[in-house]
Amino acid sequence: MLNVEQKLEILESYPQLQRKNVSLGRVNFHYEDSAYEKKVVALHIHPNGNGYIYAGLLPNYETDAKGFVNIRDYSEADLRTLLDATIQAMSYNPEAVEVVEKAPIPQASVPLTLSSGGGVWINEEGQTLTLKYDNDMWCVFTGHDLEMAFESRSEAGEYLHEEGFKPQAQA
Repeated sequence: MLNVEQKLEILESYPQLQRKNVSLGRVNFHYEDSAYEKKVVALHIHPNGNGYIYAGLLPNYETDAKGFVNIRDYSEADLRTLLDATIQAMSYNPEAVEVVEKAPIPQASVPLTLSSGGGVWINEEGQTLTLKYDNDMWCVFTGHDLEMAFESRSEAGEYLHEEGFKPQAQA
């Protein structure tokens, strides 16, 4: 059985995880690049060595109601295997990309002038969205929250125009 220092050292060896100190000396680790709303990978790593790792997306682990596995008696190899599998599973969400039917664009519409990069888009009400190329996808963000993701820049630009947004320089 690993002690708490050994567990924390293993968790901290994953650069994609961010440590979050919580109450009673416990520590959580978050995976901010998760393709799911779920960000917590390690929950309540306690000074007594107890703690939980999220395995809710993995088929071969017995989890609690929230999808966590107790790692109190895990070896280093078992812990690393679970962490690797959890991070890999949280990195890809096959249901995250929505398929949107495209309506034909009327001939009278204004031609879209799309820059080659992302940037800030604004509507008439002053609301802003950010377009950013990330992980081979064009992502539209509201603040830090992902709103939509597209395979091409033109699809993203078309969506933004349909929603009433223009590149900030054109607004």
